[in-house]
Amino acid sequence: MHRLRTTVARLRPITAAQTAKNLSQPRTVVVGGALRTFQPTRRLSAPVAAEPFLNGTSSNYVEEMYYAWLENPRNVHKSWDIFFRNANAGAPPGAAYQSPPPLGGTAHGLANAQALVGAQPNVEKLVEDHLAVQSLIRAYQIRGHHVAQLDPLGIMAADLEPAPSDIITSHDKLGLHHPPPPCPGLNASTCMAGSSHVPMVTTGFYGLDESDLDKVFRLPTTTFIGGNESALPLREIIRRLEMAYCQHIGVEFMFINDLEQCQWIRQKFERPGVMQFSLEEKRTLLARMVRSTRFEEFLQRKWSSEKRFGLEGCESLIPALKTIIDKSSMSGVESVIMGMPHRGRLNVLANVIRKELEQIFCQFDSKLEAADEGSGDVKYHLGMYHRRINRVTDRNITLSLMANPSHLEAVDPVVQGKTKAEQFYSGDTEGKRVMSILLHGDAAFAGQGIVYETFHLSDLPSYTTHGTIHVVVNNQIGFTTDPRMARSSPYPTDVARVVNAPIFHVNADDPEAVMYVCSVAAEWRNTFHKDVVVDLVCYRRNGHNEMDEPMFTQPLMYKQIKKQKGVLQKYAEKLIAEGVVTRQEYEEEVSRYDKVCEEAYTRSKDEKILHIKHWLDSPWPGFFTLEGQPKSMSCPSTGLSEEDLSNIGNIASSVPVEDFTIHGGLSRILKGRANMVSQRVCDWALGEYMAFGSLLKEGIHVRLSGQDAERGTFSHRHHVLHDQNVDKRICIPMNHISPDQAPYTVCNSSLSEYGVLGFELGFAMASPDALVLWEAQFGDFHNTAQCIIDQFISPGQAKWVRQNGIVLLLPHGMEGMGPEHSSARPERFLQMCNDDPDVFPKLSAEDFAMRQLYDCNWIVVNCSTPANYFHVLRRQILQPFRKPLIVFTPKSLLRHPEAKSSFDDMLPGTQFKRIIPECGPASASPEGVKRVIFCTGKVYYELTRERKSRGMEDTVAIVRIEQLSPFPFDLVKIETDRFLNADLVWCQEEHKNQGYYDYIKPRIRTTIDRTRPVWYAGREPAAAPATGNKQTHLLELQRFLDTAFNLEAFSGKQ
Repeated sequence: MHRLRTTVARLRPITAAQTAKNLSQPRTVVVGGALRTFQPTRRLSAPVAAEPFLNGTSSNYVEEMYYAWLENPRNVHKSWDIFFRNANAGAPPGAAYQSPPPLGGTAHGLANAQALVGAQPNVEKLVEDHLAVQSLIRAYQIRGHHVAQLDPLGIMAADLEPAPSDIITSHDKLGLHHPPPPCPGLNASTCMAGSSHVPMVTTGFYGLDESDLDKVFRLPTTTFIGGNESALPLREIIRRLEMAYCQHIGVEFMFINDLEQCQWIRQKFERPGVMQFSLEEKRTLLARMVRSTRFEEFLQRKWSSEKRFGLEGCESLIPALKTIIDKSSMSGVESVIMGMPHRGRLNVLANVIRKELEQIFCQFDSKLEAADEGSGDVKYHLGMYHRRINRVTDRNITLSLMANPSHLEAVDPVVQGKTKAEQFYSGDTEGKRVMSILLHGDAAFAGQGIVYETFHLSDLPSYTTHGTIHVVVNNQIGFTTDPRMARSSPYPTDVARVVNAPIFHVNADDPEAVMYVCSVAAEWRNTFHKDVVVDLVCYRRNGHNEMDEPMFTQPLMYKQIKKQKGVLQKYAEKLIAEGVVTRQEYEEEVSRYDKVCEEAYTRSKDEKILHIKHWLDSPWPGFFTLEGQPKSMSCPSTGLSEEDLSNIGNIASSVPVEDFTIHGGLSRILKGRANMVSQRVCDWALGEYMAFGSLLKEGIHVRLSGQDAERGTFSHRHHVLHDQNVDKRICIPMNHISPDQAPYTVCNSSLSEYGVLGFELGFAMASPDALVLWEAQFGDFHNTAQCIIDQFISPGQAKWVRQNGIVLLLPHGMEGMGPEHSSARPERFLQMCNDDPDVFPKLSAEDFAMRQLYDCNWIVVNCSTPANYFHVLRRQILQPFRKPLIVFTPKSLLRHPEAKSSFDDMLPGTQFKRIIPECGPASASPEGVKRVIFCTGKVYYELTRERKSRGMEDTVAIVRIEQLSPFPFDLVKIETDRFLNADLVWCQEEHKNQGYYDYIKPRIRTTIDRTRPVWYAGREPAAAPATGNKQTHLLELQRFLDTAFNLEAFSGKQ
């Protein structure tokens, strides 16, 4: 009952009269970007002045009477009771008022008054109608985007559902059963913009009919369509809702579960007159449209037969991006990192990043000499970095467009990682100074799973970039594939709903609507620091590229496109008609930009060499010489002082926080570490601790991420301690090494490889002075991130002159755990190494190792000792350049009693050992050695155990190759020359068609000038990496050990 009274109280009849007064004034409202004046749509039957009890002097008295009546109708005279009941039932004041019955007279007058009340709908009907109107308002807010006019071609609805083309609303999509008749003599766009046509509301889902259109309804607090008015007639409510949600902008936001955010969006799109632009803003928008359009037309004229993946059909993308950047710059953003596919890339480089036009044009010159270094990439994959003044805000802004491959959306997590790194290094903990913008195609945004993986990083503490603005260039086609065959969701943007990101669909042929939506998107990101999506519904004027014929597969669409007037022409005509610019001013703007292009084209002919470094997206100022070369070709010792080793070891074996209760099992682990430190030895986990801790002490940021990386998959690391008594209280001892140390970041990632590895690659790109590591839970899981490895990590420097020092830790080893948890697929990494197996490098002995590292595309190692792992991690930072490092890390060796290193192997003067030669009895008398077994990694310990059990330590030498690539030709040659009487065997635990054999054999043969064969001992070829049967595993192991130590195994073979 209380709720009913409250509802009725908010619908007091006085407001109806006040509303009538307000509605009698003409109002100016924006329709489709243009100002229109609407005449009043409703008059009460009696003017307010004719009602003596409703004048200004007595309104307070009337209100008091009204509230008394609400408490109890008997509190007031019968005439007031009748008046209030009639007024609340919808009767105008003139009809609601009835003369009171005469004193002492008959009851005839009272009966007439009560008859009038009986003829009016009751209060319950009034409440039902108001609730229906609230439901109608909510329907527009939830589903209005389904009937918005989003497709510039007018062929299909952007949500793939057929929609009537001649109405705005009031059909089944909004829950009303019978659509109104079409506007006579009007096309769809005229009908949308018209003010007098309001669709007929038929009795249906909401229980409203035509007679309700002129009734006044109080507006709920969940809408802002009233502006300063608190009540409106239904006709006006519908018209305003149509203007807000059913024109060229469709807003999806009602799935967001935060009331403040929903209210913010409603206010931005519902408040009357929000989409108004100054003359200066319109002129700026026109100038940007001219540049966007004429740039593509210039390229088409000059290079009509060249692929360039032009922007024709979505030219409003350029002003869209510039609006986002302008608005963000006003909010204090100083750096914007962008990622995008190939469509429109050259236009973005020219008109958003402002790359010199001659540098773009010379890329089309077939006579241009090859790149100064590296192998290069096609022009529509290249990136750029540029710092300039933003002309609108007069503030400095840095724009970076990331280079990327053809693999659509693969660059998304890379951009996010680099953005996170820049925020981290600049202390921007809330993302107020550094932000990212990601551009997408409609088919890829819906189809590529990496989009979903990237979205799921958006709110994780160690991965959030505090909001990304996503702009979808929605061509409504993917190459030749129709959207109805390309996705199951209504929109290509539905993936964004999983993180409560609002989605703003906009007709790209309405530049002002685009500009407004992008401005709101930038404000949203600055206000809430959450993701937001702008869906530019457009078309692709040419085929997939300029050489492609789209009529084969989309004849209807391309017939319509051929008739379609360009958006620049349409917008220019609109502004000329409005008097914003004259035709002469417009033509001068066009000719001015054409002249700029022609002059740049002339200058471009002077370019003779393609300089890829001019397209670098992540420069490292001060790290290289001015020519981009390393400052030296030497690497200092990677060893540490005894004092440093002890200090870091003590931190690793303690809890540096008071009153912190750790798990009993962890206490034993820390005690074991303390014992090792006192004995001056370290295991794998402690060796890693020494490397990380020493780099942190030297001011190098270390970031380790991956699934369960904090504890370690095999429970060996324990870099994050958890209080057993206080929930979520943690301690990271590594951050307690030194008062002025760099921070250590260790984080468990989401269960994603593709997205997280891409993110860490981007993080490593931002600065050379950080050790960034990604650890796979098991080595074979890296294959779900194969795209990042194949397209970015392996060829990144060759394609884009972009160095990167990321480290991949891939647990590897055949230990009877089955085919999925055994192999990190080393053969794949080795196959992609760029060193020549048939050429012994002609390098001087003093810098052979460093020069090899500089020339390679990545470094591949399989360390067998904690000391070597320690050294290779430190070398990654101390060497004068950056290369990706692939480390096949152990599993059983983590706790193997023999897999420990003395502090002596880690002291000053020590360094990473590319090979570990034979140091036992066999090395004392090399002439008596019958066989040299080369191996790498864990199998060494199985070989030494077998050799010892057979008593063959004098006759068999075992050499460990720790650095597989670049191959240590020089050191292998020393070993083969030592044992001239021995046959050479490569032994591996992997199957013959996997592992290292195909990589190692030709290189050893080159080292010895093919004078001796290189035999194989290992598992036979197989389809799977390992057997699933433990007994078979052990049988295979014994079989290849027998082969390795049978000195007659290869006699008589060729």
